[in-house]
Amino acid sequence: MARRITYSRNLTLSLSRTCRCYCKYCSFATHKAHLYSPAEVLQRLEAASRRNVKELLVLTGERPEHNAEVAAALACFGHEDFTSYVVWVCERALERGLLPHTNLGVLPREDLARLREVSASQGLMLESISERLMQTVHAGSPSKHPQRRLETIRAAGQLKIPFTSGILVGIGETEEERIASLEALAQLHSQYGHIQEVILQNFVPHERYYGREPAEIADAAAKAYWRTGIAEGRPNLPLPEWARQGGGAVSIEDMKRLVRQCRRLMPDVGIQIPPNLADWWRELLEAGATDLGGLSANGDHISPEHPFPSPHEVRKRLQPTGLALTERLCVYPRYIDEEWLSEGVLDTIRMKYWSFIPRGGSGRGERVRLPRPDVVWRAVEKGREGAKLNAEELTALFAESRQEAVEAMRQAADELRLELAGDTVTFVVNRNINISNICTVGCAFCGFGQSRRSPDAYEHDREEFRRRVLEALDYGATELCIQSGIHPDWQLEDYLGWLSFAKQIAREQGTDIHLHAYSPMEVSHMCDISGLSPDEVFAALKEAGLGSTPGTAAEVLHDGVRARISPNKLPVARWVEMIEACHRAGLRSTATVMFGHIEEPWELAEHMDVVRRLQERTGGITEFVPLSFIPFQTLLGRTHGIEEISEQENLKHTAAFRLALGCTVRNLQASWVKMGLELASESLRWGVNDLGGTLMEESISRLAGSEHGTRLDPEQLIAAAHAAGRDAAERSTLYAIRAHYRVRSGLIAA
Repeated sequence: MARRITYSRNLTLSLSRTCRCYCKYCSFATHKAHLYSPAEVLQRLEAASRRNVKELLVLTGERPEHNAEVAAALACFGHEDFTSYVVWVCERALERGLLPHTNLGVLPREDLARLREVSASQGLMLESISERLMQTVHAGSPSKHPQRRLETIRAAGQLKIPFTSGILVGIGETEEERIASLEALAQLHSQYGHIQEVILQNFVPHERYYGREPAEIADAAAKAYWRTGIAEGRPNLPLPEWARQGGGAVSIEDMKRLVRQCRRLMPDVGIQIPPNLADWWRELLEAGATDLGGLSANGDHISPEHPFPSPHEVRKRLQPTGLALTERLCVYPRYIDEEWLSEGVLDTIRMKYWSFIPRGGSGRGERVRLPRPDVVWRAVEKGREGAKLNAEELTALFAESRQEAVEAMRQAADELRLELAGDTVTFVVNRNINISNICTVGCAFCGFGQSRRSPDAYEHDREEFRRRVLEALDYGATELCIQSGIHPDWQLEDYLGWLSFAKQIAREQGTDIHLHAYSPMEVSHMCDISGLSPDEVFAALKEAGLGSTPGTAAEVLHDGVRARISPNKLPVARWVEMIEACHRAGLRSTATVMFGHIEEPWELAEHMDVVRRLQERTGGITEFVPLSFIPFQTLLGRTHGIEEISEQENLKHTAAFRLALGCTVRNLQASWVKMGLELASESLRWGVNDLGGTLMEESISRLAGSEHGTRLDPEQLIAAAHAAGRDAAERSTLYAIRAHYRVRSGLIAA
């Protein structure tokens, strides 16, 4: 499984830089009066909402109202204290769909509670557990005393506030003190479970910005860096004397050790590495760090001349590592529920960022009442017999999470599989050929399709196509699976030509090969560009050599889901129309589902009802193929917070699909490309009887971020079946058995 690296798309609001502390490393704070007016706040909030950010980072000095001018301004604005003003700011942010993350310094419990009602998360850097630093770097800064900061972090835990903390590295502390600081945070987290991430921030010397506004410097630096990809003018100042007392400049090895210690002490907590303060961030991610924080659209107001890289730049840097950059909210997924967030904040998430709510969480999408817990038992018994399940029963299967109920689903699905398909595990020797990835559709779940001008776009010529067909024939493939993007220049003759050419190549080799080609989306496109009916197009395709059609482009057969993940994709009725035309032409098809993204249990129930009714009408579906969503290199995964479905959920859904199909579709296939061969082998106990094909190449899942390979040899598929205690058999596309491989006696020719 690819490892996700997260970040938050945010904008910083330095509401007040006035501070009562005199930390020697800080260039942000001022001891003059500094406070944005309500009009300035609203102006910045409007700008933030236009910049497509999700988080508003409210950054302030410690207790700015200690300054008489700031206190007078607050009173003029109608606020009795600074926290009241921040609450007002957060309310205005929520109205605009922005989620506030507040970082106000040391606060009493009552202020934390007030902010909890209007913020998605809060934060306070512990910085260091060392009291010794109160005499050096923190001299004159009473609220930097470790115990005072720990009191605030503890109070946040008692109030159930999703919290960010961390340590400053290289401000004169020893390595032992760094570890002790992490241990102090781990101890609080073990009590309250509220620390969602720990920041390991290396100290970088700054100049003082007298008479200049750090926010303006940061914004200008960020705009220049994001536009050009070049960060110029970063100051490189000598380390102050007080910073050398703990051992001198911080090295990458120091940081790697801290990453390891943090992972050891708090394995469930995110580890954030600021990517703008040193060029070693990629190495620290590879060492185990998990997060890059807020890649702020208006820069780093604490280190204003050190702009954050853009998400695009980070993805480019991460590409060789296999790490996948994924956007998150300022509140981590496991805290998005009524226990940790106020109703007002949850309402904003439900309305604007519902896809970030974890599966089984508090209201992904519309609120629909789930079936009663006892419904699943009725569904299991009916499903075991192959009987048709109603919408409530289907929903109950997909929504179920109780271990004993899921086990009952598994047993029932396995029994139904045995009755319909027997104990033999089948597979086909085939090859995928994706002729071109140029596509005009723009699905949010796809990492394969590219615009014509993309540097990653490709289109095979006839010689390359010939080479791949010959390679498949030499390998012993009996099937070619041909699918591509929706190419803007292709005409019907191009689609027919590829089929005819493949058949010609096979004839030249004295053989034949089954062509399993063109999704319903592609066929619908052929109808559109040719002006022919689906029946006429399928007649032409069949004449050119088409043997069967993959029932892909189904995703979830619910128009509401389809509108959200791919508004340009064909609607449900059109998909059904294409498959019915395929079957009328005397051809067979498969049917698929892509699950584990934004869909809800009742939407999967509708999908399965559509497939079952279609099969009852035509009988033309040879197999059903569940495809779990791979999020890592897709727009849906990058910007909607969608995580890969768990192995247990994958298996549960597999059993539910078998029970939902009943006796209508004999064969249920596991996609080893999506699941991995080990989990696909385990799925043979969950209703699966087919392991799909050898593929030889696979682009669509691979480019979405799958790490399970692009090719398996027949021996590997046979071994997977045998490991499950089952016989194996090579089949044709239409399930004629070509060779048996018994568990004990080996090959028996068909």
